[in-house]
Amino acid sequence: MKIFSKEQIYEGDALTAKKQNISSTDLMERAGIQIFNWLHMRMHGAQVPIHIFCGIGNNGGDGLVIARHLITHGYNVKTYIVNYSTSRSKDFLINYDRIKNTTKDWPILLNEESELPQIEERDIIVDAIFGIGLNRPVANWVVNIFNHFRATKAFVLSVDIPSGLQTDAVPTSPNNVVNAGYTLSFQSPKLVFFLPETAKYTVQWEVLDISIDPEFLYTTPTEADLIGKNEVLTIYKPREKYSHKGTFGHALIIGGSYGKIGAVNLAGRGALSAGAGKVTAFTPKCGYIPLQGAFPELMLITDKDEEKLTEINFDIDANVIAFGVGAGTDNESIDAFEAFLKTNKKPLVIDADGINMLAKRESLLKLLPERQTILTPHPKELERLIGTWKDDFDKLQKTKAFSKKYKCIVVIKGANTITVAEDKLYVNVTGNPGLATAGTGDVLNGMIAGMIAQGYDLLSATVFAIYLHGKAADLLVDELGYQSFIATHVVEGIPLAYLDLFKKPEQPQVEEEDDGEED
Repeated sequence: MKIFSKEQIYEGDALTAKKQNISSTDLMERAGIQIFNWLHMRMHGAQVPIHIFCGIGNNGGDGLVIARHLITHGYNVKTYIVNYSTSRSKDFLINYDRIKNTTKDWPILLNEESELPQIEERDIIVDAIFGIGLNRPVANWVVNIFNHFRATKAFVLSVDIPSGLQTDAVPTSPNNVVNAGYTLSFQSPKLVFFLPETAKYTVQWEVLDISIDPEFLYTTPTEADLIGKNEVLTIYKPREKYSHKGTFGHALIIGGSYGKIGAVNLAGRGALSAGAGKVTAFTPKCGYIPLQGAFPELMLITDKDEEKLTEINFDIDANVIAFGVGAGTDNESIDAFEAFLKTNKKPLVIDADGINMLAKRESLLKLLPERQTILTPHPKELERLIGTWKDDFDKLQKTKAFSKKYKCIVVIKGANTITVAEDKLYVNVTGNPGLATAGTGDVLNGMIAGMIAQGYDLLSATVFAIYLHGKAADLLVDELGYQSFIATHVVEGIPLAYLDLFKKPEQPQVEEEDDGEED
């Protein structure tokens, strides 16, 4: 699914109106009806008080459409106009006239001096004050309305985007944004739904199809794409009957040090469970007995040193090399990494201490094979690579600049892990807080390498592995809980994640009518 920018959304709206020969008011009606339908399907006429707060722009116009349809269907509706400016959009004014012709209970005008309406915790608030066009600070008296929403503890449904939240900036204060329990976004989610500093403003979100021009949707390139099941299904490569282990490639895992051999174990299991035909590990000698004893499927080569990497030599022709898990950052190990980089021609997946080595000796960055390198840092490792950032948008810009400079893929790990491939972002939808535990990144490192070994290109391998990694956790966390989830469970969940790709949605059971006759 594409994540369109604010400017692209406006372009799509205008193009749709032109190609479908409808007015912008008609498109607003279509959008408002979709939200009404969403509410009506869930409420079935329940007389829960619904308080609809409308701004005076197009988002407020959407709110007036919703209010009008709820009123005509007999719902208990109170409509308010948040009069924050003297300028009103044309479509807002049209729908303001329409609602006045629908009910004698006209919208209540709210301004700086107005007393805020009484709202009970059991009520519903529909937030249609500001939309994606907001580009200025919210007035203090409007912020007081947002705070009033929070104080009531009522359920808040936001129209398209929580009011006060901009599509391309982090709020200066959390009070300046509505906290939505649910946001119904038109045609496309917003990037701010997936960033740590802004995702908190909506607990859940859903996209409503308002029939924007299909050609525009399919052909318009976007800065960001959302990666879910439908997207990875198009990547998946089915296996032929007469394939063999050589068909699915050979992954080499280089890493480990005294006390951190388990990281190599996890990465190797991730690579094999993701589907690599063969996996070999290169570790210090101290890794030989624990890995051979605990992991019979793994082949092993060792360094001459007992406790750390000092000289990386091997005579196997691997398809991909994963480097860094558990490796430490001893100067001898960095020297060995540098010597390896100077001769390596294979795709690289670098994680953990491999990234820390790059940060400690920045000259190594120039040795990374162009468009053949994937970096998978956690937040602190990312900071060592790109420097500090002022907010999430600055972080994305700096990561994109880094990716372009070194022609590599960078994975920003998080609740919604984002893959950065130069100017393009791929936002993952799977995963949960259970993954916030040691070793899960090692598994992901191996999984990406395992996908590349099978023949997936680097970008496809990255987004596919990240999806499966998160899905593995999602499928097991209900059974195991967040706190007790460990990295080994991710490995156990990979087969389930693969099977889930082809699981058909459960169909609702239809009860047979009783004809009244006895058997």
